[in-house]
This record gives sequence, structure tokens and C-alpha cells, in this order.
Amino acid sequence: MARFPKAFVIDPPYESELQGVLSFRSFADAERTLSRLQELRQKYLAEGDDKGHEYCRQIALLGRRRAELIGRNPKVSEVKRKQKLEVAAWFRIWLETPDLWQDWLEMRKASRSFVELLQSEGRG
Repeated sequence: MARFPKAFVIDPPYESELQGVLSFRSFADAERTLSRLQELRQKYLAEGDDKGHEYCRQIALLGRRRAELIGRNPKVSEVKRKQKLEVAAWFRIWLETPDLWQDWLEMRKASRSFVELLQSEGRG
């Protein structure tokens, strides 16, 4: 699981819920990450906790940026770059429309282009 950069400090009590949540080694990891962020986001919104909500958003932004960097790195295999750009899109969709993200993901996972990308995951 990814560690947060030193400049990204999560204050207590949020650190216990958010530390280690960011992982996108595989599509399944990315889905778990975003599902967990969505759970926490909804919890924080229900509690009126703007700080917790913002932490969720910042973690998703960090995930998107990291996935985009890997996706643009010419030293990384083409298959892995495509996979990471796909994951970056998942983070982008979640950031733009978090309440629709789960429905969007189910449709995306049913698409032929994603199925082909998923089949390549073991080769990346």
C-alpha cells in the first residue's frame, strides 16, 4: 500500500481510518481504495465533517496524480501504462461525480475495452 508523502500529513483521528487506504497495484486494489474512500466520504458528509471529507478528496487526487505519472512514464511497459491511465480515469470520475462513481464503474467494467484491458493485467 502506498505511503503518503511527508508533506501530506493526516491528523488524528483520521490517520487511523485513512493510512494505507491508497493502493492501485491492480484494478481490484483501485476499486477497493475508491469504495473505501466513498464509504468514508459519505460518513464524513453525514457527520458534517469537512476536514474528513477533504482528506478523502486529497487522497483521491494523490492517487490520480500517481497513476497518471506511471501512465506517462516511457520506462514502464505499454500494458502497465494503459492500466494506470485507466485507474487515473477512475480516480477522476470519482473526484468529479462521487455519487455516480459506483454505477459508472459497473458500466465501465462491462465494456469490451475494459475486459480487454483486464485480460492484459496479468501481463503488465
